[in-house]
Amino acid sequence: MNETGILGVRAWRVRKGISLDQIAASTKLSTRQLEAIEAGDFKRLPGGIYNTNYIRQYARAIEFDEEDLLDFYHDAMNPAAPKTETKRPAQPLSGPLFEH
Repeated sequence: MNETGILGVRAWRVRKGISLDQIAASTKLSTRQLEAIEAGDFKRLPGGIYNTNYIRQYARAIEFDEEDLLDFYHDAMNPAAPKTETKRPAQPLSGPLFEH
């Protein structure tokens, strides 16, 4: 496992003085699951909505931005998903305010 974990979460947790055992006790997640989150090894988690719930609990326990961690998770699980924003073509302005 990377020494800092994905997005530096392991190093963040260690700097805050929080052990995996403390997180496991407060969240009821196993240390194995917590280690998987830190390593970005999401295939070791049960899957589905459980994964996002576990990631949220972990992020809250270490006071880390849960949206950043969830974005990383979604990117890791869907690497082929396009990252483009869909923009609608500009529509010409019309109506009483724009008619001359």
